Amino acid sequence: MIRSALMNVMTAAAIKAGRSLKRDFGEVENLQVSVKGPGDFVSAADRRAEKIVFEELSRARPGYSFLMEESGAVEGSDKTHTWHIDPLDGTSNFLHGIPVFAVSIGLEREGQLVAGVVYNPATDDMFVAEKGQGAYFNNRRMRVASRKGLSDSLVACGIPPLAAVARHARFQTELAAVMAKTGNIRRMGAAALDLASVAAGRCDGYWERGIKPWDIAAGIVLVREAGGFVSDLDGGSDMLPKGAICAGNEAIHRLLLDTVRKA
Repeated sequence: MIRSALMNVMTAAAIKAGRSLKRDFGEVENLQVSVKGPGDFVSAADRRAEKIVFEELSRARPGYSFLMEESGAVEGSDKTHTWHIDPLDGTSNFLHGIPVFAVSIGLEREGQLVAGVVYNPATDDMFVAEKGQGAYFNNRRMRVASRKGLSDSLVACGIPPLAAVARHARFQTELAAVMAKTGNIRRMGAAALDLASVAAGRCDGYWERGIKPWDIAAGIVLVREAGGFVSDLDGGSDMLPKGAICAGNEAIHRLLLDTVRKA
């Protein structure tokens, strides 16, 4: 694939932040057996990675606004462009020494998501997509899977925290409904990689509630450019403000959405 200048900027920022995370991940594995544990160290690693992404993108595209997991909203002089940054998606995995985490960078232009990069530094896997240009995994074109029924599909999901009592109870009802139609459920612990897996055809569908814009902005572009469908859990296109998402190919998206809504 021939990457645009924008894609080069985004992937360079993700790789640089990823190097920092990979170094820190090695230390986290050593801290697993310590009395204090790696919690504080992981928080610092998250902030370091975010600082790297922020500085790299600010230098390459001065004036763009930011919405970031750690620092929140940073308004720039250019109100038409907003970066959605999760410097460490899959923090719990990282914390426990599980190599399933990612740097996620999405770009919103005039209210439309136009580019996304998801990078797992532990595996050196790079997922990229730009509106109208297709989606790619390690420079190979990605397409969503072609399965038409839930019975033989692999469906990813996210589990709400126990503290979110009502949402957790609702999820259990939804999970039971989905499991009645497919026994192949996965909870990877990183929304960006869930969506990347749908885009790459590894997972057939994915749904989750209670997620933040920076969790899913990049992944939404990946799925769409891989020929998939993405909506909120009411079937609309308000995934970011509602913090709810359903994704898959046309058939699986429709079936999964219908199952979750009727649960």
